[in-house]
Amino acid sequence: MKPLRLRLLLGITVVAGVLSWAGAKLWGSLGDLPGVPAAAPVVLAAVAVVLLATAISLRSRLKAVRERQQGAKGVDPLHAARAVVLAQASGLVAAVVTGIYAGTGVFLLGQLDISARKSQAITAGFAVLAGAAVMAAALWLQHVCKLPEDHDGPSHPAAPSPR
Repeated sequence: MKPLRLRLLLGITVVAGVLSWAGAKLWGSLGDLPGVPAAAPVVLAAVAVVLLATAISLRSRLKAVRERQQGAKGVDPLHAARAVVLAQASGLVAAVVTGIYAGTGVFLLGQLDISARKSQAITAGFAVLAGAAVMAAALWLQHVCKLPEDHDGPSHPAAPSPR
């Protein structure tokens, strides 16, 4: 499994933002733009908290095992793999959603004289911040679950075994 990179997430966010801004501009010229849901930043923040809690839990358990602390509870490799998949999926979805709300928010900045649009722009801004928090927590969780470097790979041949 290839690690998720910040550049990829930022690229997805920018592309989704540009497409969202263009779509919002087109939709706004044809009729009334739908509102930004007030629950969006709350849901994104909740996902960020779940990812952060998972990362903190796994990090402390892995640290205890590495330091060979008495009574340290190990981490099931399948549990760690599931956490990485959750982090990567959450990061990718958050990149798209963050781009959508960023594009919509930029479009709404031109309509701040309307109080409803001002409120939606603020909500979109909080959604962008929460989406960035999800991406950061996802990258950190992925980092926490990273395996130590394998020094027996092709670049570092294993020592010959005694016969």
